[in-house]
Amino acid sequence: MIERTEVCYERRKEMLNHQVFKYETPFQLENGDWLPEFELAYTTYGVLNEEKDNVVWVCHAFTGNSNPSDWWSGMIGDKRLFNPNEHFVVCANILGSHYGSTNPLSINPVTGEPYFHDFPFISNRDVVNAFEILKNHLGIDKIFTLLGGSLGGQHALEWAISHPDTFGQVILFSTNAVHSPWGIAFNESQRMAIEADPTWSERNAKAGMEGMKVARSIALISYRNYETYNRTQSRDEGQIDFFRANTYQNYQGEKIQRRFSAFAYWTLSKMFDSHDVGRNRGSIQAALNTVKAKCLVIGITSDVLFPPVEQAFIAEHIPGAVYTEIDSTYGHDGFLIEFEAMTNAILDWRKSFDTVLAG
Repeated sequence: MIERTEVCYERRKEMLNHQVFKYETPFQLENGDWLPEFELAYTTYGVLNEEKDNVVWVCHAFTGNSNPSDWWSGMIGDKRLFNPNEHFVVCANILGSHYGSTNPLSINPVTGEPYFHDFPFISNRDVVNAFEILKNHLGIDKIFTLLGGSLGGQHALEWAISHPDTFGQVILFSTNAVHSPWGIAFNESQRMAIEADPTWSERNAKAGMEGMKVARSIALISYRNYETYNRTQSRDEGQIDFFRANTYQNYQGEKIQRRFSAFAYWTLSKMFDSHDVGRNRGSIQAALNTVKAKCLVIGITSDVLFPPVEQAFIAEHIPGAVYTEIDSTYGHDGFLIEFEAMTNAILDWRKSFDTVLAG
């Protein structure tokens, strides 16, 4: 048993491949600015088959990284719905993020110094254009399944609209077609917390870290909800101070300080705000109507940041799309937790059109 386990572990390591793609040509951004060059850290999991029809591309969320088997282990990995024995899973760390791709702490080749506050504005369309370059570099023509949640769902939707012939299936979790004033307000409050940090103006990798701790605390309130906190951070009878909710908020802020950058946090929050698939496409409805892939849109009943009405709207305007809702008390974070329910929803959806094809 020990030998078999070791063999399986070694095989998983061989199938998991972390690389960095370097694009050495000037890259024009949606707002007219340029990156002199860029890098994308990416992970592949599994093997691309001869037909090249087993690609599953995963778009990560706000502070995620390029290895979805870390943060979406209930969906991706051995014996999971998307497993490396059948699928070639690809996930790229997005431009502006802190996990290996070009970001505000990267060296600007023009100046020889980190970008810091001078890092250009990056939109979801810029992210998708970089994905497209990486896809071509990997020799991928078609993507069997594209999936993403939250910010990653915005990227997946934008990509399905801009390159409609590339995808067979698109699965969107807890996302929207245009970022709401409600979502923008949460993001602005987080940026205000970073701005209030007296170190934020410094050209230093550690600038704004205390502000980001507060920002993450604000974000957590939007990721969960009243019922979640009542259940997981309940107060003891007669307690007057040092509540679980106090320590939880501080703990979450300290966690993000250990693994992320305030500059990347700022950059990606702005990316969130700019999301609007209808920009320069006539309307949001017209843009959604161009999606050709089979599409499943999944909402979480208790999500207060991306309310289910936003997912229902997407499904209503993508031809043939299906909307399903998962009953969960975890709020927006449900798409990172409710693996069994999400897997069953995807299997039921696939069964529905497989049955039609068989008939």
